[in-house]
Amino acid sequence: MSNSNLLGEYLRARRERIHPGDVGLPSDDNRRVPGLRREEVALLAGISADYYLRLEQGRNRNPSPAVLESLARALDLDDAANEHLRRVAAPRPSSTRRRRRRTSTPATIRLLVESLNLPSFVEDDHFDVLAANRLAEALSPSFQAGQNRLLSMFLAPEERALFPDWEAVTADLVAAFRASVADVADDARTVELVGELSLRSQRFRELWSRHDVRPRVGTPPVRLTHPQLGEMQLMREKLVISGPSGQLLVIWHPHPGSDSAEKLALLASL
Repeated sequence: MSNSNLLGEYLRARRERIHPGDVGLPSDDNRRVPGLRREEVALLAGISADYYLRLEQGRNRNPSPAVLESLARALDLDDAANEHLRRVAAPRPSSTRRRRRRTSTPATIRLLVESLNLPSFVEDDHFDVLAANRLAEALSPSFQAGQNRLLSMFLAPEERALFPDWEAVTADLVAAFRASVADVADDARTVELVGELSLRSQRFRELWSRHDVRPRVGTPPVRLTHPQLGEMQLMREKLVISGPSGQLLVIWHPHPGSDSAEKLALLASL
């Protein structure tokens, strides 16, 4: 994974995914590049083609807020993508990014997780599971301390079987991971995860190259096919934990009175 030109990589990935007709430009069958050309992005953003080229090639790394706003409009970025653009355009100093992050979870949070009657676990910004209750572990083997949800999702066959909408789930997971590690893109754990997954999973390579981002919170309901209980639909709440940077408390829960609620209660009794 290259971290030397995050802004340029992001700009290139986004422009390659925009159809000219979607932004009011003529389209033809003789295009040699996917998406927009560099000069078309520059035109839409109201900047010179040479300046945009220098941004994408990493020869200019200090665009003004006004230029970033113009680029966000030209590339039709949503709020999450716009925020990510600003983060990669102004990364923190390398000495700050590479500092080892705190990986322990407060004892009070661990007690809370164990006391909840819903599948619950704590994950950090690399999606390493730091603490989990028994119901979470019964729901999925990847929801236990010591596991990494990215590695499990892409490399464990039983995890893929658990999610019938695996394609959509993996797309959301990688987009959330990219947003989560934007400030630690060159730390050892990020490089380790991206390197291993890039070597072992074509699906991950495809998704990572798209540079999609979305917030880690506000996730939609997910369908699961549990090996013992069959299909369930559960919602997920992700609550920020005060203190440790990047840690979230993740709680899976069903609609009250639903078939999924009955199955989750049965899983708890088992």
